[in-house]
Amino acid sequence: TERGVALGCVSAERARAFAARRTALEAGRARLRALGGTPEALGALGVEVRGDGRRRSAFDLLGRRDVDWDRLAAAWPELRSIEPRTAESLSIDATYARYLERQEGDIRAYRRDEGLVLPEDLDYAALGGLSTEVREKLSHARPATLGAAGRVPGVTPAALTALLGHVRRARA
Repeated sequence: TERGVALGCVSAERARAFAARRTALEAGRARLRALGGTPEALGALGVEVRGDGRRRSAFDLLGRRDVDWDRLAAAWPELRSIEPRTAESLSIDATYARYLERQEGDIRAYRRDEGLVLPEDLDYAALGGLSTEVREKLSHARPATLGAAGRVPGVTPAALTALLGHVRRARA
C-alpha cells in the first residue's frame, strides 16, 4: 500500500486507512515495549520468567507460548484500549520477533564470514561433512572466499557451515 500511495494508484480513503492502521500498530508496539519489568516484578503479576534480573518488555512476553493478550491485559489494564485487530497483529509480530532476530543474527554472521579467504591448497575431497557432489563442485570451482563458495550452484548452507568450521579449526 505504501508503494501504491507513492505511485498514486491508491485511493485517498485506502491511504488514510493504511496510515491509521500503521499508526495504531506503531503506538501499540511502543506501548508494549514500554511496559514490562524484572523477573520479580513480573512474578508479582503472575508471569513467571527466569530469575536472571533482566528486564523483559510486554512485547517480549507476548512472544512466549504461555502468555497471550488477555494475560497481558490483566497485568496491564491500559492494554485493553488497543483494538482487537491491532492486538492480534501485535501478538503475531511478537511471536515471530524472536525468529526474525535469530535470522538477522545469522545474516550478520554470514556477512562477517562471507569474506573469509579459503586456502588455495584446500583439499575439498578430504573434508568431512560435504557430499560427493559438493566436494566435486568446490574442487572444480576453487572459490577464493566463503562467499564465493556459497555462490557455487549446489553448495548448500550446511556445506558452507562445514567448510567454515574446517577453515576455522585449521587456523586455530
